[in-house]
Amino acid sequence: MNERSDTILVTGGAGFVGSHTVRLLAGHGFVPVVLDDLSEGHREAVSSAELVEGDLGDESLLDRLFERHRFSAVLHFAGRCYVGESVRDPLRYYRENVAKAVPLLSRVVDAGVRRFVFSSSCGVYGDPRQLPMSEDHPCRPVNPYGHTKLFVERMLQGLENSHGLRWAALRYFNAAGASSDGRLGESHDPETHLIPRTLRAALGREPELTIYGTDYPTPDGTCVRDYVHVEDLARGHLAALQWLAGGQRSGAFNLGTGKGWSVREVVAAAQRVCGRPIPCREGPRRQGDPPELVADASRAERELGWRARHRDLDRTVADAWRWLRNPRYPVSR
Repeated sequence: MNERSDTILVTGGAGFVGSHTVRLLAGHGFVPVVLDDLSEGHREAVSSAELVEGDLGDESLLDRLFERHRFSAVLHFAGRCYVGESVRDPLRYYRENVAKAVPLLSRVVDAGVRRFVFSSSCGVYGDPRQLPMSEDHPCRPVNPYGHTKLFVERMLQGLENSHGLRWAALRYFNAAGASSDGRLGESHDPETHLIPRTLRAALGREPELTIYGTDYPTPDGTCVRDYVHVEDLARGHLAALQWLAGGQRSGAFNLGTGKGWSVREVVAAAQRVCGRPIPCREGPRRQGDPPELVADASRAERELGWRARHRDLDRTVADAWRWLRNPRYPVSR
């Protein structure tokens, strides 16, 4: 068994946010062990860390992992994260995001792991009653994806009461951008996130960008979202890990910039960055999309000492653009 007290299990660590966090953890002296089935993640994104390729629902694999390592903490990114897909196929989301979390949490409890950082979502809130949204906002998800994230949060609360598991649920808003050095970025197939879809249309890799819904009660009729840079999200996970190590309370924390941008504003920013027009067409709303989501991240600033450093949309888009044009950009699967 690995006896190092700084060994961290990172589920889904080869994905977009997970790989940036693994890189940051390694740079701060931790030893990340990545468990990923590579259905969404990329092996090359975690080339400097131990990668165990496998399914989170494989209980024998989990047993071997926890027998071989004495983990000081678990960072849990693994799961499905597409709102539209969750509406079309809710059972897949309850299976991947909830059912597969149960054997993981069982091993965490049995092994006496005391720190657990969960990649949650602003999707737990549902339609906003006030903006920006704080952690005290009612949690009433409007799609299965949000329901699954909230369900896992509730499990963590129960395990704290029953077994003393200390946890942080990071409710982050729209992950965006890429690493500042262009070495890590976002690659999905199919791609559903707005900024990479917009940039792919600019490069001609997609024929056009579809704007889903232009009749929302927002200034220009399109959805408004808080785009938080992936490097800031990685720092949020490190901050939460350090917070729990200091004996502080468990709880949920929003990670966002506190500023919302509409779909049309994102397109305009992409056109400024790319220096070329982006073909667009208007389509119907997607089921399960709230009109506006903007974070109140003051609790994270006050308690975790975390604040988004990348607050300029053009800079976030420019990082994603640099990554997408990088010759090392992985072929989507």
